[in-house]
Amino acid sequence: MTLSSPSAADNRIVIGKAGAPHGIRGELRVIPLTDFPERFEELKHVYVGDELLDVASVKYHKQFVIIKFKQYPSREDVAQLTGSLLYVDKKDAMPLEDGEYYTFDIIGLEVFDMDGVSQGFVTDVLKTGANDVYVASKKGEAKQLMIPALKAVVKEINIKEGRMVVDMPEEI
Repeated sequence: MTLSSPSAADNRIVIGKAGAPHGIRGELRVIPLTDFPERFEELKHVYVGDELLDVASVKYHKQFVIIKFKQYPSREDVAQLTGSLLYVDKKDAMPLEDGEYYTFDIIGLEVFDMDGVSQGFVTDVLKTGANDVYVASKKGEAKQLMIPALKAVVKEINIKEGRMVVDMPEEI
């Protein structure tokens, strides 16, 4: 099997979603979709869709990040971005502590039990508040395995090898 090179979009991560224009000077409300909303303060460039835009200014208002782009000087210009996703290159992702992983790194990992038997692939990560829950399933099967993201259950995560090893408690 031959693997094709990843597209540019595959090498980017979503950090926000463009909302409505803010005011009359070409500013845009952005809903942050990142665990690091402070990252917007450091942005010089950001992809909006496939377009790389220069960030002129950033400020915060309530739950929104207000961004002005050099390429969009007026309210009418920036309005066309409403609904678009904002991306940065994966190489510009915020650094994490040891043992922390991005959701995009977890999704797609193959899950193995302690005996080395494949349990499927991680298809989703649920944010529950107390701890994340990894959802895994086998292709063609409706049954889903819910894996609490706890050290007592998840014994190994190896992003480079694309695998996760779990020790699931016995079902009662």
